[in-house]
Amino acid sequence: MDSQSQNTSLQRLQNVEKRIVRVLELAGGVMDEMANPSGPRKEFINNHCSEFMQLIKDIQVTLREEIKSACEYRPFEKCDYVPRISNEICCKKLEYVISQFDNMKQTIEGYHAAASDHMALD
Repeated sequence: MDSQSQNTSLQRLQNVEKRIVRVLELAGGVMDEMANPSGPRKEFINNHCSEFMQLIKDIQVTLREEIKSACEYRPFEKCDYVPRISNEICCKKLEYVISQFDNMKQTIEGYHAAASDHMALD
């Protein structure tokens, strides 16, 4: 997720937060209206409930989209850490094997030198 899409995602989530605040204000307004001593005004309740339901739907849609987007986000997908470390380990193993071959070569050369010296003495 690049910086721009993170910003737009953050903006959408901030809008959701504002909608949630508005939903709570609407619910509080309806509760106040229901407690009105002269009785609730039907048009007021209907308007608030309609706006409440529309905001809830908008919030659900936005959150679903954000969740889907977050699930598609794979920050380590392009990470080369594992292959790079594997290559470094392989290089170290090869260095070790080469050093062992060098030791074997020195040992063999030592035997040849000893054999040559022995044959020269005979």
